[in-house]
Amino acid sequence: MNAIVSVTSDWAIGNQGALLVRNPADMRRFVGLTMGGTVLMGRATFEGLPSGPLKGRRNVVVTSDPSYGLAHGGIEVAHSPSQALSLVERDDPDAVWLIGGARLYRALLGHCTRCHVTRNHTLVPADAYIPDLDADPAWELERVEGGGVTAEGVPFDYATYRNLAL
Repeated sequence: MNAIVSVTSDWAIGNQGALLVRNPADMRRFVGLTMGGTVLMGRATFEGLPSGPLKGRRNVVVTSDPSYGLAHGGIEVAHSPSQALSLVERDDPDAVWLIGGARLYRALLGHCTRCHVTRNHTLVPADAYIPDLDADPAWELERVEGGGVTAEGVPFDYATYRNLAL
């Protein structure tokens, strides 16, 4: 399994359920990497999607609510991170993507072989963070690719981290 995330300089990922940086290039990259695969996400992340389940991908939503999912077509529901792992265990691990939110990243990041990070070089108010992979000895920066600058003037690049524990 892989993770994919967009962060700011302090590893923030969101504020009040919203992404922190508007970055169309990052969105295109997200679609290109995840298309045709399986995306694992928490309930709040799913409910924040503007158009419901992500098209062209198997959508697995993790929630502790036992009745959740009955009104939502196009998703599979897992009631714990371990149940989500069971649902995807037969999938090609390179085609399974952990996409958020913060709680699910904390629970499952250790099961990911790689984490694809869009690093937006800015600081903005935030209330959701993922672990700082640069400070975690279990993770190694594998490569950095050029990105660009958003319309709002935020420089960004793409970093890939490899989990040394797997």
